[in-house]
Amino acid sequence: MVKLLLTILTACAGFSFNSFAQDESSAVKAVIEKETTSFFAVDKKNWEGTWLKAPYAYWSYADSTSGSFVEGTEKIMENFNEYFKTAKPSKSKIERVWLEVRIYNKGAYVRFIQKATDGIDIEQTSETRVLEKDKDGKWKIVFLSAVVKY
Repeated sequence: MVKLLLTILTACAGFSFNSFAQDESSAVKAVIEKETTSFFAVDKKNWEGTWLKAPYAYWSYADSTSGSFVEGTEKIMENFNEYFKTAKPSKSKIERVWLEVRIYNKGAYVRFIQKATDGIDIEQTSETRVLEKDKDGKWKIVFLSAVVKY
């Protein structure tokens, strides 16, 4: 009887852990999707809300012509002020292939391939995100790297 009870408890604990991990993975992906959607929609408030306010936050981008990086949330936000003032919302269709989603304590590492199709061009990027939970337990981006395939 004790063996049966231990087997049932072990199975329930395994199910509970897997369910928790799946929920966390879905929450992390939702933040990444919101960051991208907000950026393409030129929605500064929602885009900024996906970032952790931290001096060690990091953003980088590279394509065939150049590359750039910005350190610290304040500077990242300043860097995109002009974009959010002048850009028009994009109707690009976004597709992702999730390669890695690793959750560890209050952090997450994510790697994916993203395709943005606007009806004329297709831009494919290899992207990495690191997210951390803020003081309220919400996932926020602290690191973004995007490299265009060319």
